[in-house]
Amino acid sequence: MKIKFKIITLERVVYQDEVDAVTIPTTDGEITVLARHTPLVAILKSGRIMVKKDGAQLLLSVSSGFVEIRQDSEVVILADTAERAEEIDIERADEARRRVEEMLKEKDKFDDLTFARMQAQLEKELARIHVGKKYRKLR
Repeated sequence: MKIKFKIITLERVVYQDEVDAVTIPTTDGEITVLARHTPLVAILKSGRIMVKKDGAQLLLSVSSGFVEIRQDSEVVILADTAERAEEIDIERADEARRRVEEMLKEKDKFDDLTFARMQAQLEKELARIHVGKKYRKLR
């Protein structure tokens, strides 16, 4: 039995297919969903999504959002940002990471909300770099 899997951002449907398994980063830890998984709603954290289908593996980078696992072996992810590994520009992500790290060195200049946003941006860029590099190694 397959899982109906869809990952959506405000801009587009990033990926949609019937798959064998999907591993998702949540704030409570990484979960792997197989067919007939117990229904669940969880908060995403920045990280790697790994999709397995017919022996192949697909990697995606995701930032914050939500995942809903439905009764009928359906998984829907609503993400702030998501990219397939082959779409990631590692150099651009690394430059963004460096900029945020430089700004964070002066953290006492920022209010708590700004600091939290910068931390989230750093986590997003680190996830993009990790997924992009892993994809290139697998090719």
